Amino acid sequence: LYHVLLEWNYKLRKYNLDKQYKMAHMRVPPKLPEGFKEWICVYPIYINKEKTLAEGRRIKKSIAVKHPILPELMDVMGPTGLQIVGEPNKIHPREKSKEPGNWGRIRVQIKNLDGSIVNEKFKSRDDVFIHLATMIPQLKSRNQPKTNPDDKKKGKGKRK
Repeated sequence: LYHVLLEWNYKLRKYNLDKQYKMAHMRVPPKLPEGFKEWICVYPIYINKEKTLAEGRRIKKSIAVKHPILPELMDVMGPTGLQIVGEPNKIHPREKSKEPGNWGRIRVQIKNLDGSIVNEKFKSRDDVFIHLATMIPQLKSRNQPKTNPDDKKKGKGKRK
């Protein structure tokens, strides 16, 4: 009887520890909008001037942007009124460089669940690509010159 009680006590403690461990390490996923899997995907490679059509670019090179990144896509699409979901851990299958700077995609809702268009300005995915390509160069992060600490005058000055 003593062995049975010990075994039962061991199983109960193991179950409680496993349950506590699972509860402590369980992540609650963020609530995603309904039907977001049907939204269009936009990878930075689609509007990258440095890529060829075979490598995944989807718009003309003359309007494409040099090295777009996920935060720029999010910044530009935020004020449009469309629902967007950023997925930073995704990478395009044709992306050769696996560096984290090239990761990410956004999902954009251009149609409702019933098939009606959300915003008349964005009727197709091409409209979204063109909007991104025209607005990213106007971002402050692209227009502000980068200041180098090496640009300051170096030399011997008079000591006081």
